[in-house]
Amino acid sequence: MKHRYSAAATVVALLVAGCSTEVEESTAQSAPATPATTYEWKLVTTWPKNLPALGTAPERLAETVDAMSSGRLKIKVYAAGELVPPFEVFDAVSQGNAEMGHGAAYYWRGKMPMSAVFATVPFGMTAQEMNAWLHHGGGLELWRELYAPFGVVPLASGNSGVQMAGWFNKEINSVADIDGLKMRIPGLGGEVFQRAGGVAVAMPGSEIFTALQTGVVDATEWVGPYNDLAFGLQDIATYYYYPGWHEPGATLEAIVNTEALATLPADLKIMLETATRAINQDVLDEFTARNAAALKTMVEEHGVEVRRLPDDVLERFAELSAEVVAEAAADDELAGRILESYQGFLAEVRDYHAISEQAYINARDSVAVD
Repeated sequence: MKHRYSAAATVVALLVAGCSTEVEESTAQSAPATPATTYEWKLVTTWPKNLPALGTAPERLAETVDAMSSGRLKIKVYAAGELVPPFEVFDAVSQGNAEMGHGAAYYWRGKMPMSAVFATVPFGMTAQEMNAWLHHGGGLELWRELYAPFGVVPLASGNSGVQMAGWFNKEINSVADIDGLKMRIPGLGGEVFQRAGGVAVAMPGSEIFTALQTGVVDATEWVGPYNDLAFGLQDIATYYYYPGWHEPGATLEAIVNTEALATLPADLKIMLETATRAINQDVLDEFTARNAAALKTMVEEHGVEVRRLPDDVLERFAELSAEVVAEAAADDELAGRILESYQGFLAEVRDYHAISEQAYINARDSVAVD
């Protein structure tokens, strides 16, 4: 009997313990949760409001982060000029007046000559190559090192792909036609254009239409057919030149104030980075999907003349590009490392793409059947 009692007692004890555990778990599950901290951020952009791809990218980023975080991180987007002028976005984020910004790194070239490399380099990497360098070739680490003294953390947040060379109200038949030509063109491409004899003019996208229409500039580059059609540039210029030698794969950036980023818990940081990476690809996909149809509309409905830049113009631009990029990296240790990394990666990927992407496109075009 004693043995049987002991066994029964053991069973009862286990049942009681089990019930106790279930009650404790049930109580823990039904207890009111501590409210999660909600973060409300401002994001300022260099883009006009609702501009396809460029202007809508930060809006999609904010919506994605809000959904991923279940409303814990809310980002209010301000278009160019709504809170700060477009070219003051970097300063606003650096000074903490806005937690985030969205733009392009070549707009800050006055502060950091090598920042332009993280947007695009004339005759440099395509979008696919830039993404590979940034995320798997050490580029992002160098980018963050460059921005660190300003209290800003950059993330890739979009890419236009290869752009068009721009809109001209004058035919370009040789290098001589560049002399004295006033063109809206930023970044390293603007410096190249200047050295080729042109006059490079810097202005935000919102001012381009009026400047070209009134003769403030004789030519302008913007992005490509999808965005250019939205701007109405086909209504004020006749010649649409290619290829976009100056911006073969323009990376857009999301920039975050370092101190603001540090206040986020680990999961929100990961959500922000993941959402930004997704938007980076989504913007490129959107441009790829929409540019062809937009170009067809321009040609068939607006009579736009699509022209290729002459070989001597492209050759001259290429020569000057090498000079400009080398000079931007001179006498600065970090700039030198950035250029070495960029050029080294480009050399490797170019060799491979010669027998992969480029070779395939050439083969596809040579055997294409309508």
